[in-house]
Amino acid sequence: MQTISEVKVWDPLVRVFHWSLVTAFAVAYITEDHFLGLHTQAGYTIIGLVLFRLVWGVIGTRHARFSDFVRGPGAVRDYLMGLLHKRPVHYLGHNPAGGWMVLALLAALLLTTLSGLLTYGIGENAAGPFAALAGNPEGLLSEAMEEVHEFLAHFTLLLVFVHIAGVVVSGWLHHENLVRAMLTGRKPLVPNEE
Repeated sequence: MQTISEVKVWDPLVRVFHWSLVTAFAVAYITEDHFLGLHTQAGYTIIGLVLFRLVWGVIGTRHARFSDFVRGPGAVRDYLMGLLHKRPVHYLGHNPAGGWMVLALLAALLLTTLSGLLTYGIGENAAGPFAALAGNPEGLLSEAMEEVHEFLAHFTLLLVFVHIAGVVVSGWLHHENLVRAMLTGRKPLVPNEE
């Protein structure tokens, strides 16, 4: 039996961020209209986590930095073509498509939380950092912002499903357990060829 050496890829802050974000988004999505206090707290948690990740993406450890995994469109195209032909290039950190997904998810989460804060601020019971914007008597702006918020939440969920599909396909083709890697922080240095 051959032993495969592993290397540390994801630092503890990236892993805690990832699973905290998964939890906070699930709570926010499930509670939407029914438990406003919990929904709002989950939203504040999400925006805090996203802001942390943006900073950590600049000053964090090697594989946490955007400069390590955000590549141009050509690299993304080449990686996806490799996936289609079942011969993708292996990356120790995020692959080029995964890098773009990270950016898409962060942007979608940021827009979703900002639209939620605006909805919360201009709504009937105006609260939060945008409460000063309250006061549209017809409630039309509030309703429109709520529609935008719901659309962005559903779009973010779609991105989550695409992300999960990418993790499953990439993990299968590279013979590595990416969920385990995001739990332990370690990946095989050379993918297992079983």
